[in-house]
Amino acid sequence: MQTNTFFKTLSAAALALILAACGGQKDSTSAASAASPAADNGAKKEIVFGTTVGDFGDMVKDQIKPALEKKGYTVKLLEFADYVRPNLALAEGELDINIFQHKPYLDDFKKEHKLDITEAFQVPTAPLGLYPGKLKSLDEVKDGSSVSAPNDPSNFARALVMLNELGWVKLKDGVNPLTASKADIAENPKNIKIIELEAAQLPRSRADVDFAIVNGNYAMSSGMKLTEALFQEPSFAYVNWAAVKTADKDSQWLKDVTEAYNSDEFKAYARQRFAGYKYPAAWGENAAAGAKAEAASTASAASATAASAASSGASAAK
Repeated sequence: MQTNTFFKTLSAAALALILAACGGQKDSTSAASAASPAADNGAKKEIVFGTTVGDFGDMVKDQIKPALEKKGYTVKLLEFADYVRPNLALAEGELDINIFQHKPYLDDFKKEHKLDITEAFQVPTAPLGLYPGKLKSLDEVKDGSSVSAPNDPSNFARALVMLNELGWVKLKDGVNPLTASKADIAENPKNIKIIELEAAQLPRSRADVDFAIVNGNYAMSSGMKLTEALFQEPSFAYVNWAAVKTADKDSQWLKDVTEAYNSDEFKAYARQRFAGYKYPAAWGENAAAGAKAEAASTASAASATAASAASSGASAAK
């Protein structure tokens, strides 16, 4: 009888301990949930973007950040003044996504540095252009003229292709336009002096050179206008891409970011704010033609304004 009483008492005590443990676990889980309201069953809720200073950062601040915040994300932006650190920061986990580069540059960089990163989607991109420096028109080019150009291999190759198309240098037959280098210059009839600089320095270099070949994002961020270019790269092969770690390629957060960049709202914003840019192929087979047409329209409007101003000035002079 005493034995039965002992076992009943032990069983009741054990049951109480089990219930207490379950209750404690539940309370602990509730506390953890309260402490991490953004956890959302483990879904990522903070996205860190990395861009170069200027248009790509503006796109995030003006449109992408608000769109993602509506979906419950927290968005942070880090802006860089070079083309090296953004990919290293992405690979090292400081960023979730970067936006600043075309695919040939990305492919070369990740191969050279052995990085496990990949392209995700295209973004509107200002074209590479040749801008006036000390000399103000293409007709003024002379023997020994100086031209500043971006010093990274892929963008320098683009600059050489532009100079070849202008007839200022002649590249070797059959050269790969994505990898062209100074060694591929077959002829330099005008003895053009090509001065290689960090891309961010190119806008400022115009005070010291006859012409400058400037990346579109740095042209825009320095206050230059695309319509000021004396010659623009005709190729649409260099529309820029967002890049992410390969492990994030199929993540839900990336799908949400991609959706924001391809939304009707973002397209309307980009076409108004960044007229003359080259647009993503995903925007439709006429995206490239549309970008080219808008660039021509913008240039035409600028020319008309300048002509009107000149006419008014002439009338006033009379």
